[in-house]
Amino acid sequence: MNNKKRIGLFVALMALVAMVVVACSPQTVEVPVEVTRVVTETITQEVAGETVQVEVTRVVTETVIETVEVAPEEEVMATGAPDPTTYTDITFGDIDTMDPNLIYDTASGTLALNVMEPLITYNGADPTTFVPVLAMEVPSLENGLISEDGLTYTFNIRQGVSFHEGGTLEPHDVAYTFQRGLLQSDPNSAQWLLLEPILGYNNTYDITEEIADGAYAGDPEGLIANATPEELVAVCEKVQAAVVADDAAGTVTFNLALPWGPFLASIAPAWGSILDMEWAVEQGAWDGSCDTWQNHYAPGSENSELTAVMNGTGPYKLESWTPGEGWVITAFDGYWRGDDQPVWEGGPAGQPAITTIVNRLVDEWGTRFAALQAGDAETVSVPIGNRPQADEFVGEFCDFRTYECTENADNPNGPLRKWGGLPSVSRTDVFMTFDVGEDSPYIGSGQLDGNGIPPNFFSDINVRRAMNYCFNYDAYISDALNGEGVRNNGPIILDMLGYNPDGPMYEYDPEQCAAELELAWGGVLPETGFRFQIAYNTGNVSRQTVGNILQAELAAINPAYQVETLGLPWPTFLRAFRAGQVPMLASGWLEDIHDPHNWVQPFTVGTYAGRQALPQDIIDQFGALVNAGVASSDPAEREQIYFELQQLHHDQAIQITLAQATGARYEQRWVQNWYYNPITSGTYYYALSLASE
Repeated sequence: MNNKKRIGLFVALMALVAMVVVACSPQTVEVPVEVTRVVTETITQEVAGETVQVEVTRVVTETVIETVEVAPEEEVMATGAPDPTTYTDITFGDIDTMDPNLIYDTASGTLALNVMEPLITYNGADPTTFVPVLAMEVPSLENGLISEDGLTYTFNIRQGVSFHEGGTLEPHDVAYTFQRGLLQSDPNSAQWLLLEPILGYNNTYDITEEIADGAYAGDPEGLIANATPEELVAVCEKVQAAVVADDAAGTVTFNLALPWGPFLASIAPAWGSILDMEWAVEQGAWDGSCDTWQNHYAPGSENSELTAVMNGTGPYKLESWTPGEGWVITAFDGYWRGDDQPVWEGGPAGQPAITTIVNRLVDEWGTRFAALQAGDAETVSVPIGNRPQADEFVGEFCDFRTYECTENADNPNGPLRKWGGLPSVSRTDVFMTFDVGEDSPYIGSGQLDGNGIPPNFFSDINVRRAMNYCFNYDAYISDALNGEGVRNNGPIILDMLGYNPDGPMYEYDPEQCAAELELAWGGVLPETGFRFQIAYNTGNVSRQTVGNILQAELAAINPAYQVETLGLPWPTFLRAFRAGQVPMLASGWLEDIHDPHNWVQPFTVGTYAGRQALPQDIIDQFGALVNAGVASSDPAEREQIYFELQQLHHDQAIQITLAQATGARYEQRWVQNWYYNPITSGTYYYALSLASE
């Protein structure tokens, strides 16, 4: 009886242990066990008036601690999405605008990619070939839609396409979209990519280039006050002659000012998304008249009538957008594409497989990571420095070239899939503003008194060189890029035409940094010191690391050299950068087209040159080389021009050039059909599906 009781207790205990053990590797646990045994003792006892010793047997039940080895339970991997109709993407950085003529950031571009559509788009994962979308075919010399002289591109516009708000796509919608963008000509948009080939403007890269020699570029008040009605109408008529719609014929024709090989690449991204003209006018946008376009010139995203509304022809329609929190898009029941009309061969067709896309904004990495671990998100943004944490949960590794996946032998049941080694066509760099706005809150006292800097602090070339020498590039690659980066020596990225592997490069040299600062500003800096802020977009840990490195290195040279690292929400960061309010920023460039012109132009004469307030004499030096490089059709000649440009970039030290990183994507293993195109903004959700349980 006692043995049966002990066996019963042990079995019950093992059942309890099995309920609480967490599956992992084999382990031993200490547990309390009730043990029943028979005990015989000799005691002294009075028997019949005499004291005698007797043996007494009794049953004793005791609780003892025993060590038990527990076999591991097999870990079960979820094979399907909790809800295969909903895809959640948790990231950081809000959209800047929904106006396609102003979109020039990846967050806004991702939304447009899924809600709106261009005439043509990339051929799946190939960033160099195209497929038709709202056009019936991609123009070429062979099909006669590109003229022999390369100056005329004709697009046959697709019929039977509906906008989400009920309008029908017609050629005049296409022409209006491009005419509006060119005339709006916002300096912080991508319109410079179209102004150059369509109108030949490459001095100010602005629609006002032929009015007072571009004196009012980016200045709507100055344009309205000083340009004559005749000048304004002439500019508009030139644009309308360059982009011509024929509703009866169903065509739109672009008449270029000069042959432009990358023209198709220039209209495929988000800023080529087509608007419904009538709907746009109802929202208060330009009415299409040459008498009114100046009233909509250079509005900035904060003033555009279309910044907070979106009406496209894409597979998804906008359901909601809450600034600072994210957006939701849902499948559009009236989407025009049939089941027999894949976007590209083997690509998606018909109605979207996933009906709801949820974009959530979470700056804090730990919160995003917890959601990924819990299966509450299909994917999250994983900063390079946090990849080792995510790697612990990877169950398979996939090759973006072959789309073949290999099981992780060390963790075959890991819930995540990793696509690693993604080639990058982007880079984060450090930008120094030559003349900061005097009302800037980021330059302290605004004087060289140890508690701030003057607005033109970085106009001193010794200061700029010092910053290049003070930056610890190896620490950046190790800490911010997780060791997965390669340095560049100028604007052009590695292995692209014009990149000079033997070109000069600043090296980390604290002593030379100190020497340059001793030469700057008449030699007063070592005694007076300085204080300024370097900004990054909140949630971007890699860019935050850039600021932390400069802060530490400068303080190590002289405690009076004070740099404060400042995180700003993406829209605030972007607007402060555009307004020239921040003295130093860590920001990035994602190429628009795969050509060196798309790197040298923004870095030396265009987007960043304007935001950094580069002096005109420096812009002129770069401009001559930029124009010569894009005008030449001889690769060898172009290469030498770009070699010279990169040397000038080094000598002027206008930026701190960092390193290209290789990318990685982490997703739940129930996500299907993801593909990688390095030039596409964000994820094209229409291509995806989710496995069900």
